[in-house]
Amino acid sequence: MNFLRGVMGGQSAGPQHTEAETIQKLCDRVASSTLLDDRRNAVRALKSLSKKYRLEVGIQAMEHLIHVLQTDRSDSEIIGYALDTLYNIISNEEEEEVEENSTRQSEDLGSQFTEIFIKQQENVTLLLSLLEEFDFHVRWPGVKLLTSLLKQLGPQVQQIILVSPMGVSRLMDLLADSREVIRNDGVLLLQALTRSNGAIQKIVAFENAFERLLDIISEEGNSDGGIVVEDCLILLQNLLKNNNSNQNFFKEGSYIQRMKPWFEVGDENSGWSAQKVTNLHLMLQLVRVLVSPTNPPGATSSCQKAMFQCGLLQQLCTILMATGVPADILTETINTVSEVIRGCQVNQDYFASVNAPSNPPRPAIVVLLMSMVNERQPFVLRCAVLYCFQCFLYKNQKGQGEIVSTLLPSTIDATGNSVSAGQLLCGGLFSTDSLSNWCAAVALAHALQENATQKEQLLRVQLATSIGNPPVSLLQQCTNILSQGDKIDRRGSKIQTRVGLLMLLCTWLSNCPIAVTHFLHNSANVPFLTGQIAENLGEEEQLVQGLCALLLGISIYFNDNSLESYMKEKLKQLIEKRIGKENFIEKLGFISKHELYSRASQKPQPNFPSPEYMIFDHEFTKLVKELEGVITKAIYKSSEEDKKEEEVKKTLEQHDNIVTHYKNMIREQDLQLEELRQQVSTLKCQNEQLQTAVTQQVSQIQQHKDQYNLLKIQLGKDNQHQGSYSEGAQMNGIQPEEIGRLREEIEELKRNQELLQSQLTEKDSVIENMKSSQTSGTNEQSSAIVSARDSEQVAELKQELATLKSQLNSQSVEITKLQTEKQELLQKTEAFAKSVEVQGETETIIATKTTDVEGRLSALLQETKELKNEIKALSEERTAIKEQLDSSNSTIAILQTEKDKLELEITDSKKEQDDLLVLLADQDQKILSLKNKLKDLGHPVEEEDELESGDQEDEDDESEDPGKDLDHI
Repeated sequence: MNFLRGVMGGQSAGPQHTEAETIQKLCDRVASSTLLDDRRNAVRALKSLSKKYRLEVGIQAMEHLIHVLQTDRSDSEIIGYALDTLYNIISNEEEEEVEENSTRQSEDLGSQFTEIFIKQQENVTLLLSLLEEFDFHVRWPGVKLLTSLLKQLGPQVQQIILVSPMGVSRLMDLLADSREVIRNDGVLLLQALTRSNGAIQKIVAFENAFERLLDIISEEGNSDGGIVVEDCLILLQNLLKNNNSNQNFFKEGSYIQRMKPWFEVGDENSGWSAQKVTNLHLMLQLVRVLVSPTNPPGATSSCQKAMFQCGLLQQLCTILMATGVPADILTETINTVSEVIRGCQVNQDYFASVNAPSNPPRPAIVVLLMSMVNERQPFVLRCAVLYCFQCFLYKNQKGQGEIVSTLLPSTIDATGNSVSAGQLLCGGLFSTDSLSNWCAAVALAHALQENATQKEQLLRVQLATSIGNPPVSLLQQCTNILSQGDKIDRRGSKIQTRVGLLMLLCTWLSNCPIAVTHFLHNSANVPFLTGQIAENLGEEEQLVQGLCALLLGISIYFNDNSLESYMKEKLKQLIEKRIGKENFIEKLGFISKHELYSRASQKPQPNFPSPEYMIFDHEFTKLVKELEGVITKAIYKSSEEDKKEEEVKKTLEQHDNIVTHYKNMIREQDLQLEELRQQVSTLKCQNEQLQTAVTQQVSQIQQHKDQYNLLKIQLGKDNQHQGSYSEGAQMNGIQPEEIGRLREEIEELKRNQELLQSQLTEKDSVIENMKSSQTSGTNEQSSAIVSARDSEQVAELKQELATLKSQLNSQSVEITKLQTEKQELLQKTEAFAKSVEVQGETETIIATKTTDVEGRLSALLQETKELKNEIKALSEERTAIKEQLDSSNSTIAILQTEKDKLELEITDSKKEQDDLLVLLADQDQKILSLKNKLKDLGHPVEEEDELESGDQEDEDDESEDPGKDLDHI
């Protein structure tokens, strides 16, 4: 550094030469020094020189500084110095004002150095990687340098960042930095990054930019925040303007609901700082971006509904009716409310219900119209109110009817306590201020736009001109003011009043033959129009001539020939004699050739720099574009061509009626086919249900078979045990008398046993007879039930098949009728083609329509064939299912009878076993008593062990199976 001071001290001898040498030596130290401290000091010295000697440092040191960024990543201090030096070289913000052209030279210098830096794309990628460093001395100068690069050569740098892996994501992390200076400069960086680049805008939006920006705005105090809120709002505009994808993402993410707190302006006495006005202005513009008329209609409509549902529209209307709001904020709020309600019926209905906080309360529409027709109000405010009124009536027939009804005699308040919207419009229409005339005429024309009913209703309006004179219609009063021209002294443009009235009359008479008849009924109107068109006036009056030609052309084109003196042909002859067709068409073309016509046709909003530019209305330019060509054709057509055209229209209407008839028939066929399809689908469902029932029955049959096999096995075991017990009791050592007596008792017991056995056999036979009779009865009953069930199902299936066949027959009959009617139609069209040769266009229309009908008929025939095949297949499947069901039902019935028989046999056998057990218990008791007697008499009992062992075995057998006790008998 001592060397640098010595060099700096000798600047007076030759400053430029000395500084160049100093910069060169510093660059050599950066390039060749092995010590990091030396390189760091050299880069710091270059940074201090870079502001004053920007060109020299940029030329000699840029390459070395980039090399430092690549090699010395580990030392944040030298990286920070290098980034600051590059920023001073490239940026144009801190320039010394030495000469007048210094700014231009510095801008050129900055762009040249930027081009050198980004020539190697790796330099921008290196800079993006450095932004990942958390160190403040690296990240902050890196953000400023990248922002400066984007300001110098935005599109080129944007493309490099776009193709860089995770380039945009790295920059989005800046918004989450806890250090406000980096976060705020990150917002400025993203502003430059997202400008005019839709791809980057989408990436930034999907990187959660909306959430972070709205959080920052909320943290900074919404509209009361500082310049950070302004920067965030500008970035949001960059992301949303002309980007339908981001707008949809913003709406779907429920971010519109988070905009409502922005417009809670608080107490009117809290004051409006310049920053708050700027913030609120940007917030209103952001709302308009979402509901702009240039957006797709579906997206605009969904945003409008969301704004109403979350209360944003209500909040805007509160600002609209509040006091103490600055004029520019009030104007922008009116424009914002206009676009929020434009074309949205729900929002328009709400706006109609808004009242101003006055005593008594007045509708907001009336209050706004009072400002529009008041010439003391600012011009931009009056334009905003007109736009609001136009948006309120746009595609709002209900609102149009309400406005027109305020002019009708039955709804006018006779007391005069309250003023209505219609009265304000009439007052503005006939005032001495030309701008009020124009605004009122355009507003009233919007109340009639594409609404024939209100055009006819407005013909009923009567105006009282002066005391003692009869009232005149509104239409007549407009033509009277128009014919007076410049006789009335007005403030403002000379032609503005007449242009406004002519636009109103053209809108009123178009597509309304009744209004045309009322207009032509006044004999002074047509001569006035022809006189205006025929005169050779100056350039200022050419526009009025063109509008007069348009009004006269509308009177011809929409004339229903109800007045003999002003029929179409007579008006054409009058034009040819008084004006000339070519001259008339030339005057008609003055409208679209006017310089203000194209300006008004671009946007719906009436945005004019001064009142004299306020000539055309946007909707009127659409009407001119629509009518100019048809009026030109109507003027050149002869009476014969008009007659032929009317005949063609009639024939087209007839053919349209025929085609409509066929369409109705085809629609009925479609309904019938849909019913048949539904029936087929129900039959398929029934088929599936039957198949599932069959599978369930098959599983039940298998279970019954398994139970039957188990019962057979159990019965076999019981029969094997029945003959195993035939032991007897032997006695020894008994006296002869007692023996004889015991033998007699034994014989008696044997006889009783035989008697019981015979009774048992008789009972068995009776039970067998009863079983046979019962099984036969149950078989007959079950078979009857099954047969009844099957017969019912078969009857239902047959009925459904019969209905399907009848429907198919009726459909085939209708198809044949359609074919015959098609043949008649073809014959009629051929006869018509032979009689009238000038029907090329109609024949093509008929041919296309008949081919369409033939295509539909062939499609119907194909569908009916497919339905027949499906019904045939279903009937075959149904018969197969019926056979399978019958066989399964018969099998079930047989198995059920066998099961019932086995269950009865089991119950009977159990009863018999119980009876035998009782008898056996009695016999054992008697034998025991006899044994005891023999013992008492002193007779020894023989084979006592065998008896005891036999008794033990009997007890064991009894414990195993109770049925084995039958062997004792």
